[in-house]
This record gives sequence, structure tokens and C-alpha cells, in this order.
Amino acid sequence: MATQRQPSTSSDAFSFLSKGWREVRDSADADLRLMRDRANSFKNLATSFDRELENFFNSAAPPFSVPAMRSPPPPPAEIEFMKKLQPKLSEFRRAYSSPDFSKKVLEKWRPRSRIRIDLSAIKNAIVSEDWISDFERGKRKEESETQDWEPIRALKTRLKEFEKRSSSFDGFKNSEFLEKFKASLKSMCKEPEESKEVPPLDVPELLAYFVKQSGPFLDQLGVRRDICDKIVEGLYSKHKNNLLLQSLSGEETSVVGNGNINDELDSRIASVLQSTGHRCDGGLWTDHAKHDISDNERHVAIVTTASLPWMTGTAVNPLFRAAYLSQSAKQRVTLLVPWLCKSDQELVYPTNLTFTSPEEQEVYIRNWLEDRIGFKADFNISFYPGKFSKERRSIIPAGDTSQFIPSRDADIAILEEPEHLNWYHHGKRWTDKFNHVVGIVHTNYLEYIKREKNGALQAFFVKHINNWVTKAYCHKVLRLSAATQDLPKSVICNVHGVNPKFLKIGEKIAAERELGQKAFTKGAYFLGKMVWAKGYKELIDLLAKHKADLNGFKLDVFGNGEDANEVQSAARRLDLNVNFQKGRDHADDFLHGYKVFINPSISDVLCTATAEALAMGKFVVCADHPSNEFFRSFPNCLTYKTSKDFVEKVKEALANEPYPLTPEQRYQLSWEAATQRFMEYSELDSVLNKEKDGPKSSADNGKLIAKSVSMPNLTDLVDGGLAFAHYCLTGNEFLRLCTGAIPGTRDYDKQHCKDLHLLPPQVENPIYGW
Repeated sequence: MATQRQPSTSSDAFSFLSKGWREVRDSADADLRLMRDRANSFKNLATSFDRELENFFNSAAPPFSVPAMRSPPPPPAEIEFMKKLQPKLSEFRRAYSSPDFSKKVLEKWRPRSRIRIDLSAIKNAIVSEDWISDFERGKRKEESETQDWEPIRALKTRLKEFEKRSSSFDGFKNSEFLEKFKASLKSMCKEPEESKEVPPLDVPELLAYFVKQSGPFLDQLGVRRDICDKIVEGLYSKHKNNLLLQSLSGEETSVVGNGNINDELDSRIASVLQSTGHRCDGGLWTDHAKHDISDNERHVAIVTTASLPWMTGTAVNPLFRAAYLSQSAKQRVTLLVPWLCKSDQELVYPTNLTFTSPEEQEVYIRNWLEDRIGFKADFNISFYPGKFSKERRSIIPAGDTSQFIPSRDADIAILEEPEHLNWYHHGKRWTDKFNHVVGIVHTNYLEYIKREKNGALQAFFVKHINNWVTKAYCHKVLRLSAATQDLPKSVICNVHGVNPKFLKIGEKIAAERELGQKAFTKGAYFLGKMVWAKGYKELIDLLAKHKADLNGFKLDVFGNGEDANEVQSAARRLDLNVNFQKGRDHADDFLHGYKVFINPSISDVLCTATAEALAMGKFVVCADHPSNEFFRSFPNCLTYKTSKDFVEKVKEALANEPYPLTPEQRYQLSWEAATQRFMEYSELDSVLNKEKDGPKSSADNGKLIAKSVSMPNLTDLVDGGLAFAHYCLTGNEFLRLCTGAIPGTRDYDKQHCKDLHLLPPQVENPIYGW
């Protein structure tokens, strides 16, 4: 009942106030009109008095002139009086004719007290601050009344009566009536939303989007990416011109503004799909059975193409990466390395070192690692079947490598040399089994292939195959330097560090130099696997061309390899002052005394030996090449562009002492810094920190989230089609042999089953991924 009486009380209150205010306003208007009338009557009186004076002066003047020959009669007394009175009348005339005269009269005749109506006080006494009353909407015509004025006294009296009658007035102020009334006003004033129909896609838009999403396929056909972008821009620009001709509204034209063409096109497609209620739940090739991270336990699997004791970059660097990634409590780490049968071990591993079981090789790997990093790394080591290719001088996986990571651990995969691992991969797609796949490109295969017979033709096919497999099997690709080919989804970043043992050697040498001891007692050396592609050809050419300029210069070369006999024969035939020795570990004490490391190789992606020499505080003379871009910031790195410049840099290094490394430079070479760069550029840090409910949304990426829900990702569709086609081709043994695969590597053999305790390979499933 109380809630029903309340509106009535409010209505009476406003009617009472309105009536009182009208009486006050009418009374004030009447008084003001009376004062104006009095002022106007007085002004009219003064004007008539002025006219009377004018007539009086005119009548006092002589009606005609007196001839000059007659003497004037004496002036009457009245005329003399008027002449004396005229100056005073002129002064009086000027006084009452001035503009301030009326103002002074009004001030004299107006009431002595002033009216001061404080409307804000009335407002605060009646309603809350949020209420918009009629008092504020009315015009304040005059602020010239006093508190003693009769209308104000009457208003106060009526307000007191109102307070007595409305004992529950305070409840009115805090009631829901005001809120409901304001809400109703807002709903009445709110403009109805116009129905915004999204126009359907036209032919230029469809063609532009088709060309945009077909970019990866066109890239495989040799169509450059910039040409595809120009085609998309031309088609979509034609669509925008059509919209302008149709004179779309401002809201629609904002969608096709002058922003990025790709973003505009994606937003346009997304808006059309959202208007139809479409929701994309996956692509044709998508496999939803992935690792569940609901328990927040993450796992990182590092898959590489080589293993110790083969001292190659793909054996050493992934091992250090696994050790330093395992230091974080965010994830568990597994290193997956190839297992070679004994016959292949004898061809690959140095000094005829072989292992009878994977467990024995694992012990060797862990001992070697702990001796260099100084701590016990907590990660798993697993093996997959592999075979050594003499022609390619590399290990090729046998069977489906992805199956050696259990599905419960298939979370994040790091593919060291993704193109190498997937050339002949015939099995589960990595991006289907793992949530995030990162590829790290170690080797410049195109540079090696160009040196072979029909190298240009082979390099053309290998380039497109590399594009094919990395796009189909990776989410992100890291290139150690710009020396590699430009792969899809790739960025350039050095994610390799230096063995901590080399940094300790550099600190020891720096301490000896501070004590005044001579740390470097030997000249220049070169260290590397003795194959032509590792820089031996460039080295011999430089030494032979400037043999006279480098008179007396002696170079010691350390290395073993398949081309050792040919390299040594070429040096003896040219009578070069080169001393060949067997290969050594770069951390060997015998190499500490050398001051200059020479590396003329231009086939490396990022030479590990160069980084190690800089860490030990030596000079490095290397080519001005993208593979050495990371080292240019170090003062001890001397790069050359021409053969003549090479001679100058060698002489400069031999004649001076290296600069000591700063703490910042030592950290830049360390594996701690390399791991930090890897986490950032591979987006692994954000993936590991992602909550189980998915990434947090924000106002900035609201459009992206909407697009990901409604838009079918045609890029994923193309990638899935490439993976399916690759699976079909690698399943044919004849095609595998034609492209250089090792016979019998589609599946692992009986010896692998025996060594790794595997079941025999099952009959091939003709349906991929289903």
C-alpha cells in the first residue's frame, strides 16, 4: 500500500511547488513592470519640460534684425534674466539627457532591498542531485529580490506547510520512483537501433579472398608473394570502388576504409559469416584428439637428426637446449635422437666408437653434457630408428618418428631441422598430434646442393620441398640467420648459445692477461669437418691467390672428414703453408694458445666454432656473410668482403691483441640468453603461460576472436591438403627412391626392432588421419 501512495504524494508535491513558483514569478513581473512604467513616465515628463524650454527660448529671441544705423533700445529685464539662466539650463539639460540618467532614476525608485532567489538551495532541499527539476529548466529573469520580500515569505510559509503535510518526504528521495522514472526517460529518448544488414559478398571479394588463401599453393608453383598481394589489392580495390558508387552509409564505408587490405578483407568475410550465424568448428584435415593440458602439466619434445658422439651442430645444440629448458619447472623435456645400427655407427661415429644398446649411448651423452654444463640436467632421452645416407651424409628417420612420443606427452614439439626430418616423413602430422610445433633451421642445404652435379636443378626442387614440408608440419619456424632460404611462418633469430666451458676458458685467459702473462703463444688455425662444403674450398682459394702477400704465414688445420684426402692433396699441389692435423675438440687445451681463428665458410647458417672462438677471447676472421651477422657486434670479429681485404684482416689480427669480453658480451653468447631468445621468438613462453581455459580476451582483439570463431581458416585447409598430399607421395616406395630416399626407410627394419625393443611395423593404414 505504501508503494501505491508514494507516487500520489510526489505528484501533490510538484503541483504545490509549481503553483507557488508561478505566484512568485507573476508577482515579480508585476513589480518590474510598475518600475518600468514609473521610469518611462518620468522620462516623458522630462522630455516635455525640454520642449517647453525650447519654446521659451525661441519666444525670447527678437523677431527681426534692427538696422545698424539705429542704436538698439535698452534690453528688457526679462531678457537679461533669461541670458543669465541659459548656462544653468544647458547644464541641467546635459545632465538629464545622459544615458545614465534613467539608470540613476531606477536605482532611486526601485525597492531598497534586493531579491536573491537561490534556486540551488530549493533544488537540494527537494530532490537529489541526479533529479532534473523544473526549477533549473526555468529562466532566471532577475536576481534582485530580498528575503524580506512578500512573495519569498509566502513561499517559505508554504514550504513549511508542505513539510508538515509530507512526513515521509525523506523516503521519497531514496525511493525507487526516481530510478524508474529516469529509466523510462532513457528508454523514451533512446533511438531505436536500425537494422544493419550486411551486404553479401560480390565476385571481386570472393576472388580476392581465394587468391589470398591460395598464397601457399601459388608459392609452391613459383608465384611470388608480392605478386599475390598485388592481385588481392587490385581485386579488393575494385570492390571498394563499387561500394562508393553505390553511396553506402557512413557506417558501411568505415568497414572498407583505407586500412590494411588483408585485415579489411578478413573483417569483411567475418562480418558476412557472422551475419549468417556460421561458426567454424574445424577444418577438413583437423584432428581434435590432441594432448589435454587441463592438469596444467606441459611437456616439450625436442626431435633432432643427429646424436653424440657425432660432433655436429644438430647433435650438440639440441642437447644443450634440452638441458637449459629442463631448468624451468613449467615443463618436462624429452630429447628424441636417432638410433643407428652398428653398421651405421661405424660410418658416422669417430674413432670407431660404437654402442650395443640405447642405454649405453644415453650414459655417454649424459656424461659428456654434465662435464660441460656443470649441473645435472633433468630430462628424458629417447631414441627413434634412423639410417645413415652416404650420399647425403646425414641420418634419415625410418618410419613414423612422431609415434615415439606418447600421446599423453604430445604437447609441444621442437623439430631441429624440420625440413630434414620431414623430407620422407610418412606418418602422423606433427601439427595434428601436438598443440604447438616449432621448427629450427640449422643447415643451408641449398648451398650444399648447388655444389653437386646438376646442383641448380636439384636446389630448385629442394627449395620448394622445404617450403612444402615446413608449412605443412610447423606452426612456427626459426631461422638462425638469413643465410637460409625464406621459409613460410619463419623469423630470423640466433637461438644457439656457447658451451659454458668455452666461456670459462675465456675468463681464464682474460685473468692471465690481466696478470701480465702471455695468453696467446700461437698464430692462426682453422677447425671443422673436412668436407669441401665446410669452407675448405674458399680457404685454399684465398691462400693460393695471396700466397705472396701472406709470405711467412702458417695455418694449422684440424679436422676429419670424407674429403680429407682431396683437401690435403690440393693444398700440397699448390704448395700452401698449411699444416693438417687430426680433428680435436675445440675446448682441447692444445688449442687455447692460438690467437686467430680463420673461418672462410659461406655455407654455414651459424658457425658454432666461430662463437666458441669468440667466447675464448680470440680474434675471428670471417667472411662478410649473413651467417656471421650475429657476430659483427663483437669487436674481435673481423669480417672481410674481398680477398684483398682478407689479407689485411689476417695481418691486423696477427699484429694486435684481442679485446677482453665485457659481461654483456659473455651473456649474449651464453645458453641462458639463447634460451630466453628462443622462448620469445618461438612464442613458447606465451604457449606455456596460457591458461587451461585459453588466452585472455581483450578489447583490442575482440575482432580477432570473432573472426577465429566465424571464419573458416583456409590457410589451415591448404596446409592440411599439403600434408595429405605429402603423405600420399611418401607412401609410394618408387617415388621415395626417385627422390633419393634410402631403400626401406618408410618403416623401420628388424634390426631396429631388436635394438629398440619395438614391435614389427603394422600393415599400412590407407586412410590418413581418420
